[in-house]
Amino acid sequence: MTSTLYDKVFDLHVVRELGEDQYQLFIGLHLIHEATSPQAFSMLAERGMKVAYPERNVATVDHVIPTDDVARPFADPLSEAMISALEANTSSAGLRFLSPERRENGIVHVVGPERGLTQPGLTIVCGDSHTATHGAFGALAFGIGTSQVRDVLGTQTVVTKRLKVRRIEITGALAPGITAKDVILHVIHHLGSKAGVGYAYEFGGPVVDAMSMDERMTVCNMVVEGGALVGYCNPDETTFAYLDGRPSAPQGEDWDRAVAWWRSLRSDDDAVYDDKVVFDGAAIGHMITWGVNLAQSVPVDGLVPERASGDEEAALADARAFMGVEPGQPVAGIRIDVAFLGSCTNGRLSDFEAVAEELVRSGAKVAEGVRALAVPGSHEVRAQMVERGLDVVFERAGFEFRQPGCSMCIAMNQDRLADGETAASSSNRNFKGRQGAATGRTLIMSPLAVAAAAVRGAVADPREVFGLADASRLVPAGPDSARPA
Repeated sequence: MTSTLYDKVFDLHVVRELGEDQYQLFIGLHLIHEATSPQAFSMLAERGMKVAYPERNVATVDHVIPTDDVARPFADPLSEAMISALEANTSSAGLRFLSPERRENGIVHVVGPERGLTQPGLTIVCGDSHTATHGAFGALAFGIGTSQVRDVLGTQTVVTKRLKVRRIEITGALAPGITAKDVILHVIHHLGSKAGVGYAYEFGGPVVDAMSMDERMTVCNMVVEGGALVGYCNPDETTFAYLDGRPSAPQGEDWDRAVAWWRSLRSDDDAVYDDKVVFDGAAIGHMITWGVNLAQSVPVDGLVPERASGDEEAALADARAFMGVEPGQPVAGIRIDVAFLGSCTNGRLSDFEAVAEELVRSGAKVAEGVRALAVPGSHEVRAQMVERGLDVVFERAGFEFRQPGCSMCIAMNQDRLADGETAASSSNRNFKGRQGAATGRTLIMSPLAVAAAAVRGAVADPREVFGLADASRLVPAGPDSARPA
């Protein structure tokens, strides 16, 4: 056979071809949150329609929920109204709701995998652009708009185009301390923020094959920042070990049958790709964004670019002006006001463990004048952090240890920048105003680099701050993400 995983999964879910490269696709799992669902439920009710497959729709709250005071009613009336609407809508439709009162909720792209809802071979959609995260498991996952949320609720299908497939291989091995976040920032830096339009990105090669599921989720999470709708990895033994025993994963004989089928979904050895790009893992450094899209990044020891080619020069100059940086300026040393650890990109247990290990070993503290937040991606992640004493580690180092939620990634609650502030952030977007302030500035980087910036009060090389050149002590901090009971 000569098929990619993308084509296998796509073909298995086609309900009908509509012409002009449009397909009606059945959706195996629809994940719902409070920010994009109220209008969809209202539109469904206006048409007198019911949810077609309640068992294939799962809801959580993440975008607007506060991460400090979670007593109901919430202090912000809009947050209370949006979450109350989701509670009412899921109750009336008979949908599974991961409740904050039962401490089940978390960021939608964290709770789906940790509960075993995300599985290879599924088509997965959510009214959130970072739904590609779930592709790490060998699923075809992508974000949809509010009208499409309505369509999925009413028909469990969505209309979409077939994408081309670009194979991205990371060869060799990463240097000590280089993370999955650095890998995907490196890829976007070299390919550009629009190169993925019309493509699904398949990630592979020795570096990706050696990654944990948490790391693969980080890589797939950010393909949308490179223009791609879908990103995925082929399922393997690492995938199966992660899913084994999780609450919604197959059990017993069903598990054996599922694994056999999942294996068959891998892209064939002779699969034909529309494009193929190879990167040397050894050439990847600690990447830091300096501008207003993720392609505008350099290694931490790099400089703000002085010039760009063609029509990109104006965009380059605009980004430098907004960010308050000069051509040729070192990225290291840019002052920060806020350090944010969390998001659907880097809000998992292993992300916090890696940072906590360095904080404990070095005894480092957050610099005076820096506001630092550690926001777990789910209640399960938070519970595991508390069980391991990581809450104490972060608080002693000067971080605020919060309740789970999207928090300062999207700034739809009270966690936001003030005008003129600069954040070192482990999240996924750095466009103007993303973190809640029109003139707020966002520097995207790995959790280790965020911690280094928090300690120095400015962008700093984690190798220098934490001595990451000592490869002998860089061992995995712990297992992939928490497992719900």
